[in-house]
Amino acid sequence: MADPKGFMTTPRQDWPRRPVEERVRDWDEVYVPGALLPIIGRQAGRCMDCGIPFCHDACPLGNLVPEWNDLVSRDDWRAASDRLHATDNFPEFTGRLCPAPCEAGCVLAINQPAVTIKNVECAVADRAWEEGFIRPHPPDRLSGRRVAVVGSGPAGLAAAQQLTRAGHTVVVYERDDRIGGLMRYGIPGFKMEKHHLERRIEQMRAEGTKFRTSTAVGRDLGADELRARHDAVVIATGATARRELPVPGRELAGIHQAMEYLPLANRVCEGDLEISPLSAAGKHVVIVGGGDTGADCLGTAVREGAASVTQLDIHAQPRAGRDEEAEPWPTCPTRIYRLSAAHEEARDLRTAPVADADARLFAASTLRFTGDADGRVRSLHLVEVDARRRPVPGTGRTLPADLVLLALGFSGPDREDGLIDQLGLELEPRGTIARDARFATNVPGVFAAGDAARGQSLIVWAIAEGRAVAAAVDRHLTGRSRLPAPIGPYDRPMTV
Repeated sequence: MADPKGFMTTPRQDWPRRPVEERVRDWDEVYVPGALLPIIGRQAGRCMDCGIPFCHDACPLGNLVPEWNDLVSRDDWRAASDRLHATDNFPEFTGRLCPAPCEAGCVLAINQPAVTIKNVECAVADRAWEEGFIRPHPPDRLSGRRVAVVGSGPAGLAAAQQLTRAGHTVVVYERDDRIGGLMRYGIPGFKMEKHHLERRIEQMRAEGTKFRTSTAVGRDLGADELRARHDAVVIATGATARRELPVPGRELAGIHQAMEYLPLANRVCEGDLEISPLSAAGKHVVIVGGGDTGADCLGTAVREGAASVTQLDIHAQPRAGRDEEAEPWPTCPTRIYRLSAAHEEARDLRTAPVADADARLFAASTLRFTGDADGRVRSLHLVEVDARRRPVPGTGRTLPADLVLLALGFSGPDREDGLIDQLGLELEPRGTIARDARFATNVPGVFAAGDAARGQSLIVWAIAEGRAVAAAVDRHLTGRSRLPAPIGPYDRPMTV
């Protein structure tokens, strides 16, 4: 514990964001470059080195938070990087994209602002890259076993890296033209620039992991052939089956799923397209859905130059702080008012004149869409709802809408490519892939990890799943494993 009084003398200070007027003109990350390192040592010194650090339990990876906080406060970046990478394959991803359940479990958060764990994590990872601490770790010897990983999101990449380092020959199959899954085409660059992803992929290539892009397993490569080529298969395709909005007018042109819209904007940033076919430029945009995907659509539409952007959330506006009765410490509060970078931009730029503040209309339910003579959407009709989602009489209103984006979440893995049916995988009632306590499916040698089996979740849980399934596959192939397994397939976040 570098500073025993740090939590009392040093106030919380987050990584500052760039001015709104500046950052909405580009696709770079929203944070001020270089502004984190000067403050992070003192922020790490706020860690109390608790006797029972609940941040460990709140994080499914079991990150050694007090250890690397202490090392950062002492300016020992190499050792901090070693401790961080002992539990997390991709801390620069989680340091940017994870909502930080570890901070919700921070003991200091009982009555003060939590330690900036997420910022410290990001600073350690970035410093490690700058100093050259992060290098490939190829295995000493090969096992002679081959493993296929289907899907290159965080779960698939974590599983592939762990299994490659254990000596197995791993091939990652990705149906898109680039590796990364939703981190590539779903997450906008202003949340995580893609060079972070590229250098991890290059590290994995140097370690021996092989990548096959533009290969939809089940369509371009049959399931039987996949199994014949490999000794084990890991299904990590994510939960990409999109939820629908079955209301009148859904068939009108101009109404799209969020994951139709976001990949095109990302492809513009990649240089594949000059202008997105679904660009929000000059349009009145309404986003249906109040989660992170909706916020990503919001920030993207603002940068594309939308005439207005409004986000609808069917839930009531959350309270500013934790509800100690419903979600007491150290659980991670799910319904709490958060101001993301995109909402901050919408608030300052007044993108939604009908909304009270940051472009969000809470307790709002979509009734129907209406369009013009050409069959294009022009209006969205909504009504306020009560806590049981019943319409409140007299609260109907109409919003102009030239582009409607549905960000309603995902129900399970997509079956369009045919992989699930070809393998004959059993599914849970909610549509996810069924598996046993060893991450194994009903098909011998086939394992499932990540959102495809767990359901829609956080990136930190996806990486934990990837690490855990790697240990299970290694044990299946060799009879034992020294790979860490931070979680089991039935583990869930802490709740009351």
